[in-house]
Amino acid sequence: MAKKPVTRTKWVNIRLTPAEFKTIQHAYKKTKFRKISEYIRDVILEKDITLIYRDQSMDDMLEELIQLRKELNAVGVNFNQAVKKLNSVAGAPDTHLWQSMLTVLRDKLEPSIRQIKDHIHSYADLWSQKSLAEKA
Repeated sequence: MAKKPVTRTKWVNIRLTPAEFKTIQHAYKKTKFRKISEYIRDVILEKDITLIYRDQSMDDMLEELIQLRKELNAVGVNFNQAVKKLNSVAGAPDTHLWQSMLTVLRDKLEPSIRQIKDHIHSYADLWSQKSLAEKA
């Protein structure tokens, strides 16, 4: 049976100094909550709060890997554009030479790009499993 959504109709307004708000916001960002109101509600009602531990160096590495994946995708797009352009001028002189060079380049690039993408994916999986294990 599906859970019935809770309708909250009562408001509680409080005023905080900028320092107090910053302290609450800092604590909130370390949790699993998506909204600060959920976090504050659970704190007030003395419910268990699940903290998320983030390894900054792992986050930095993952950000670099994401950027690398974007760059690899851009290389692939540019390569495909070059091949399309070459195919559109099929009758021009030296076309056969350029097609041969692009084929050799593609045969060398594709396995390397695939390998790098696989490593990025495995690192992301490892990182997410580590994060899940630390939450438990």
